[in-house]
Amino acid sequence: MPRFMAQATRGREDPERATLPFIVANVAASADQEAIVLLTIEGVWLATHGYADDIHHEGMPPLREVIASLLEGGGQIWACGACTKPRGITDEHLINGARIISAADVVAELATGTPLYTC
Repeated sequence: MPRFMAQATRGREDPERATLPFIVANVAASADQEAIVLLTIEGVWLATHGYADDIHHEGMPPLREVIASLLEGGGQIWACGACTKPRGITDEHLINGARIISAADVVAELATGTPLYTC
């Protein structure tokens, strides 16, 4: 099965850019692709309990619903370890379905030819 990765670098400060990668990943998942959302920089907060609950950009569904849909469809959420560490985010802070990964994990995934969508 083909894989697809979308990167989110933003959090509450930019609801549109926080939401769009999850929407794109949902589309990929609905097209029978394994979908991954890679969270980096401020985007890593999106993987923590309660953080995305109130994020909603007008014209888009609430982010918490888009995240739930992605996870229900088998999608994955990867939080960059180099970004979570300085923010004090650990595994215990993560929502179900999210995990902290290393740069080596990202490089290995991209080396297989997985396309990366960055918003």
